[in-house]
Amino acid sequence: MYRSPADTDDGQALPASSAQGPHAAALAHDQILADEPRAATSWTTVRDRLSVRLAGLDLAPDLGSDIGSRRWVRGLGTFVGLTAVALAFWPSFAPLEAAPSAHVDDAVRDEYRSQMILPLALGADSGRRMGATTLAAPLAAAPERPTLELVTTLARGDSLERMLRRAGVGRDDTARVAQLVGGAVPLEEIQPGTTFGITLGRRTAPGAPRPLEALDFRARFDLALEIGRFTEGADLALTKKAIRVDETPLRIRGTVGDSLYRSARAAGAPASAVQSYLKTLGQYVNLDRDIRAGDTFDFIVAHRRAATGDRQAGQLLYAGLERDDTPRVQLMRWGEDGEFYEASGVGEQRGGLMAPVPGRTTSAFGMRRHPILGYRRMHAGLDFKARHGTPIVAVTDGRVTGAGRMGGCGNAVRLRHDGGIDTRYCHMSRIAVNRGQAVRRGQVIGYVGSTGLSTGPHLHYEMYRGGRAIDPASVQYVTRAQLAGADLRRFREALARIKTVEPGAALAALEQTAAEVAAQEPIREIDKLGPPKKG
Repeated sequence: MYRSPADTDDGQALPASSAQGPHAAALAHDQILADEPRAATSWTTVRDRLSVRLAGLDLAPDLGSDIGSRRWVRGLGTFVGLTAVALAFWPSFAPLEAAPSAHVDDAVRDEYRSQMILPLALGADSGRRMGATTLAAPLAAAPERPTLELVTTLARGDSLERMLRRAGVGRDDTARVAQLVGGAVPLEEIQPGTTFGITLGRRTAPGAPRPLEALDFRARFDLALEIGRFTEGADLALTKKAIRVDETPLRIRGTVGDSLYRSARAAGAPASAVQSYLKTLGQYVNLDRDIRAGDTFDFIVAHRRAATGDRQAGQLLYAGLERDDTPRVQLMRWGEDGEFYEASGVGEQRGGLMAPVPGRTTSAFGMRRHPILGYRRMHAGLDFKARHGTPIVAVTDGRVTGAGRMGGCGNAVRLRHDGGIDTRYCHMSRIAVNRGQAVRRGQVIGYVGSTGLSTGPHLHYEMYRGGRAIDPASVQYVTRAQLAGADLRRFREALARIKTVEPGAALAALEQTAAEVAAQEPIREIDKLGPPKKG
């Protein structure tokens, strides 16, 4: 029978250190390797038991069942504890202390402007060098150009002085330019977007501002100004350059094709003029039913054309429509108010209500099942289908008696009209008028939205007579202004005179005679003083 050398005679194991020879050391190593799987098995068992216990622990019991039980009390304690922890980490809503306000001088304001996002056409400072950081190594001296030629634009809300200072013009030259320009045209009448050509000369000393050598810009459509030093060492002087302008109205005639708008645009009419023509014509005829292909459109707009080639379209003067060489509509702007009158001398003749939005009616006046509340109730108005943001116009002249939030109507505007009639326009996304404001027929008072009790973008339009809701479709408005006597005679004479304008005459070449060219030679302010007196 084999007995291990590591065992004693009485069956007790000896310590590993008392084992003799390499055979005993190997047996001790094998024993350690055999114990490692048993340790891993024990840890796996503990982990599995712990997982089973955690899985069986109900950390979030339903507090709506078994009310009063131990499980329910444990869940309530868990809820209270988590709530206390959440409240302990509740953020503070104390006001934040802002940085102390500092005086913003022109240099700081200009630095802010250089970091703004602004279109170049409105005077952006794109390309302006920013303030130097610690990474920029200063130079002792650097060569400069003898002259600088710049082009800058007057931004909206900016001033001539600040714009010149940003361009590098010195303070004294800036004040002198403002004085000269202000004597020719009011500074506030210079339109934003006006471009200025600036020429700066050589510095008189290191660090000194460059002197202004020349500045030119177009102050008005018919006037250009030039400022410069016309002799060496002289002070800045102003020169006015008159620009010849042709005031001939622009008449456009053509044949209606598939679209009146596209046909007029194809004939060379400006977009603004076509829109004014359609708006005016739409008050007297139905643009969808009463105009067909083959009709002749005819309208005249105020038109200014400068000798420089620039054009400027003004307001609509005449709107006409013909069929088979017979005039159907002849409207001309007349009077101090600028209203349109027909050839018969009847002005502002309007039959029926003007639609508040261009769209079909989706819900009529009367009882119906409310789409949100779910029960039948009175629908005290008309619903018009329209996209979000569609302009809403007044159906006739009136005064705003309410503008703001009006319960389930959302953002709304209420108007008071003649004859004890009130109208209300509901569910607006944005309101464009104020309480107490007078509005005209066709004026935009707001934009379609879905505020209040609404299932989607649309216009709910109501009408009241004496405070009682009535069907808007049952009311007709007719407004007339009749000319008579001498007024009617002068109106017809002016109508006949304006119709003598040839179509496209304002687009002809603008020629100048030699005398006109000589008359427009620049006249310097210094020359107006005459030759120096002797003695």
